[in-house]
Amino acid sequence: MTVVLLAGCTTAGGAVTPATPAAVAPTGCAARVEAGRLPDWADAGFSGDARAPHVFGAKGQILAVLFGQPLRVGRTEGPTNKILWVARPAATPSPDAGAPATLVITATLAGTTTRATREVAGGPGPSIVDLPQAGCWHLDLRWSGRTDTMDLVYLPA
Repeated sequence: MTVVLLAGCTTAGGAVTPATPAAVAPTGCAARVEAGRLPDWADAGFSGDARAPHVFGAKGQILAVLFGQPLRVGRTEGPTNKILWVARPAATPSPDAGAPATLVITATLAGTTTRATREVAGGPGPSIVDLPQAGCWHLDLRWSGRTDTMDLVYLPA
């Protein structure tokens, strides 16, 4: 499995370079892709230094590890829009701990009423998250009685 994860960390053009909010994200978009080491709570299954492009949820309750960065709309070649969702271990059990484990992603394109809903069965974990248009997407994330938000930028193919 490590080989698969490491292969997903590079693109056909070479090493992944960190994107800054000003370089990729439209004005007002809070997307911030970090390229440093993953936090200890999110590095299970990785080996070595565990560096990969990632985005923290606004509350710090979930992390999106981005494979095939940058994310693209209508991608026909190259890596997919694979995202590994890693939830921070809960400090205390959620009152809704019995809620379905499915990760429900409600994405809204910034400045519009365009919405898309995606689900990751079994809760946070590996996924392919394709969205219908390029731009800054605000994601509302819900799983096992927990919530967080984040912005992700999808570029044209």
